[in-house]
Amino acid sequence: MKTILLVGATGLVGQSVLASALADQRVTRLVAPTRRPLAAYPKLTNPLVDFDALPADAPWWSVDAVICTLGTTIKKAGSPAAFRRVDHDYPLAVATLARRHGATAFALTSSVGADASARTFYLRTKGETENALRALAFPSLTLVRPSMIGGERTERRPLETLALRVFTALPFLLPRRYRVVPAERIARALLAAALDARSGTHIVESEAI
Repeated sequence: MKTILLVGATGLVGQSVLASALADQRVTRLVAPTRRPLAAYPKLTNPLVDFDALPADAPWWSVDAVICTLGTTIKKAGSPAAFRRVDHDYPLAVATLARRHGATAFALTSSVGADASARTFYLRTKGETENALRALAFPSLTLVRPSMIGGERTERRPLETLALRVFTALPFLLPRRYRVVPAERIARALLAAALDARSGTHIVESEAI
């Protein structure tokens, strides 16, 4: 039986993790800090937070495991600096505070091709986030690296939506590693990692999700 902290609960993958965790009897309490309130549920704790000023001593940091699905795009964030704040600074701040309060497992939605030495800013940021999490020495760390994420988003992304439709209908156009991965499958991988909490650092590449 586990208590889990979920950040990114309002996003595409996060919503799927939220639903799965609330329905899973192995999860006794789910803490989901968000900017806007979620629907109430008996075992859900939903503190409203400002991710730029997280409360360091809040009692709800005391959990067994953390699932982080925070993520955006440079276009949506508005600038590379704003993108880095969401995809690097926020996950690291959450991980640091949860680790300080005793969390022993962390599962992150990263990206296929994440590499701190990558030429592209997006993949380099993802890789730097992974490295920063490794430095926190969680007994169990799982880095899930999906390619394109399939599912219905609330915000409009016309070009991404078109690409997803094409590659979902014609998967043979891409190598297996770069094929569309449904959000539900990513959510299952993250929740399994948090509940199993296998020792060591584990990388789950897109083709294995």
